[in-house]
Amino acid sequence: MRLFIAAYLPEEAERHFAAMVGTLAVARPMPEGQSLRLVPAAQWHMTLAFIGDVEDERRDDAVEVLEALPQIVPRVRIRGGGRFGRGKFTTLVAKVDGDVAPLGDAVRKLLKKRKLPFDHRPLQPHVTIARPGDRLPGADLAADLEVLRAYEGPEWPVDDVRLMKSELGPRPTYEMLATTREPR
Repeated sequence: MRLFIAAYLPEEAERHFAAMVGTLAVARPMPEGQSLRLVPAAQWHMTLAFIGDVEDERRDDAVEVLEALPQIVPRVRIRGGGRFGRGKFTTLVAKVDGDVAPLGDAVRKLLKKRKLPFDHRPLQPHVTIARPGDRLPGADLAADLEVLRAYEGPEWPVDDVRLMKSELGPRPTYEMLATTREPR
């Protein structure tokens, strides 16, 4: 199974962000059979650690990471944006501003303690908006980047950290396996 640990946006931040995303060229409807690979709002998240493919038997070890996670609740906001990659690898992202490093470090330390693999690249807090590749005209991409750079969303506490299972494909799906959030 393919796993990652991520923080999810609360409803208010998600609504505010969705209003801005709705103004972007990358969010415009496309002709049948074409896609700019816009990420659905329900899948917007900030990855704290990408674990990758692990045996099904390791699921409980990954759940234990969330159970052992110390109470670290940074306050963050989506502010600004940019892109990763170029050409057919272009990914449009919004930056997450706030001190997420202690939370990310705690997650990674617990993964290491349980001998679970994870991507060791430095944490770059962001929310992926779309993976348009080279299907979005350059002028539209530039305009979207300008809107993103000017965006500042509401602040929120990172109190919803989840262990997620992802299934790749033309329409990737995510399944929550565990969360740090108390049931309401």
